[in-house]
Amino acid sequence: MSTAYNSIMQGLSEAMDHAQGKETGIRIHTIEVPVVDVAAIRAKTGLSQSAFARSIGVAKGTLLNWEHGRRQPTGPAQVLLAMIAKKPSLVGELLR
Repeated sequence: MSTAYNSIMQGLSEAMDHAQGKETGIRIHTIEVPVVDVAAIRAKTGLSQSAFARSIGVAKGTLLNWEHGRRQPTGPAQVLLAMIAKKPSLVGELLR
């Protein structure tokens, strides 16, 4: 059998043991991205909803849903917004 196959099977076995609560010695890495206040972040940039939505590559409707709390940004959008929250000028710098 191939080395890749053995490695995958070992990983699967460890994952199954972990899921069943068994001690496996594996390391678990947890990354927490902060919850973002989209309306406050946009306000810091001084951009309109339309301009801000365009600048981060989302539809205006998506931005409105985030700002009104109907949905929350996830994944790359959440990370990008967290970065903009720390440095609002980032949007303008990147779009020049």
